[in-house]
Amino acid sequence: MKTQLKEDRVLAGKEAVAELYKTGYFGRPRGDGLELSLVEAAYLQSRGKLDIELEGKLLNFRAFFEQASLRQQNFELKYIVYKDLKERGYYVQPSAVDFRVYPRGSHPGKSAAKIFVHVLSERQPLPVKLLRDSVASAENVHKQFILAIVDEESDLTFYEIKSATPKGEMLEPFPEVKTDATFLEDRVIAWDEDASGALYSRGFYGKMLDSERLQLSLVESLYLFSRGVIVVRDRKGRIFSFEEFVEKASEIEGSFLMKYSAYKALRDSGHVVKTGFKFGTHFRVYRKVESIEKIPHSEYLVNIIHADYEFRLPIMSGAVRLANSVRKRMLFAVEKGEEVEYLDIGRVKM
Repeated sequence: MKTQLKEDRVLAGKEAVAELYKTGYFGRPRGDGLELSLVEAAYLQSRGKLDIELEGKLLNFRAFFEQASLRQQNFELKYIVYKDLKERGYYVQPSAVDFRVYPRGSHPGKSAAKIFVHVLSERQPLPVKLLRDSVASAENVHKQFILAIVDEESDLTFYEIKSATPKGEMLEPFPEVKTDATFLEDRVIAWDEDASGALYSRGFYGKMLDSERLQLSLVESLYLFSRGVIVVRDRKGRIFSFEEFVEKASEIEGSFLMKYSAYKALRDSGHVVKTGFKFGTHFRVYRKVESIEKIPHSEYLVNIIHADYEFRLPIMSGAVRLANSVRKRMLFAVEKGEEVEYLDIGRVKM
């Protein structure tokens, strides 16, 4: 079947509508003919279904592939993903998000596409704003958003990315009276035995220094301070204001306030939140803890990022792989003013 390469499309005649579109759902009918995207045309050419001409000259697969790569950014990456999905038995159509993918057993005209696929190289940065907008657009029309990453050896890894609204099941048991605590070098110690015991065994805050005293992290301390549970003093006995605590903590940890925003949001939504240092993340998060003696596996690992953050895909891949390997979900908490939004990222098999 003879076709013509025109800009970033391949144009076929009337017979292509019956042979390619109505049987395989390739391309889009336009007028009396069929318009194919570059990846569709390359796929069909590789299977001997098309002859493609440019200005009267017949292009072999190499010549067409080179021309297509000049005319469409990331063409070779998109071709690799398109070919893979087609060989897995999916009906795939190019779209503004790269591809729309139909459920197995379905096709255009039978049901709607269920998946939007966006293609990237492992070397390309991914702005979190672009990712949030793409996920929101997909979810607004009830689609699953999949990120297809092509590594330097042309292997594919697929990630499902969705918004999340984690809900915990914890009530906050606070002592009825304030208790004193001291800000030391990079942590805070609460001194009252009863308050320390209650915060540790019922609120799951901090770690006991001994049988009477509780040591708290900076984010835990500020949260309890904000709830009126502890009064924080310096080592000379002077009481901190909220602003002074934030200033001192920020000197110790540059991203403290951003980290605190996520901690507060997670605690306010009924979670127990502990450091995720051993997993290389900011927090590990529990939906429900019944007793300090029987702490379950945490449900989430959480990293906090700015709204203008750019993902480096090898780093993102490492975080997600670790979370999956320890049977946890990987959440990225995106700071948005005084609010926090969550992106849930996990590997999937297509």
